[in-house]
Amino acid sequence: MPMTIDRLTISTQGQVDVVDITAEVQERVDASGWRRGLAIVFAPGSTASVTTMEYESGLVSDIKEAIQRLVPDDIKYAHDARWRDNNGYSHVRAAMLGPSLAVPITDGRLTLGTWQQIVVVDFDNRARSRTIYVQIMGE
Repeated sequence: MPMTIDRLTISTQGQVDVVDITAEVQERVDASGWRRGLAIVFAPGSTASVTTMEYESGLVSDIKEAIQRLVPDDIKYAHDARWRDNNGYSHVRAAMLGPSLAVPITDGRLTLGTWQQIVVVDFDNRARSRTIYVQIMGE
């Protein structure tokens, strides 16, 4: 199956910054010209994740609060003791959510639900410039 790989660069603020990249991924699908296949979206590194959600302010706030309850940023992490970068919680959060997402392509469109968007979640403790890879396989 033919394949392309592209990347996009986004600026994030860290601390569970949620960035909608659906339009940018669809642009890569459009540029491929393929009508059916698979789009894989991948965030290299160990403090960011890629997932889907309904991207609206209430749910973004809910996600931030849920992440804080599950993996608090104000407790001790062995990673911090070893590296002294105080972002152990960022690594744990990203590992739980995962770095990649696969989305089918149907009739040239990402096969997403009506209220479903592709998002990058940056868990790090500082602002970052993130490179996100988009690999498209199709025909």
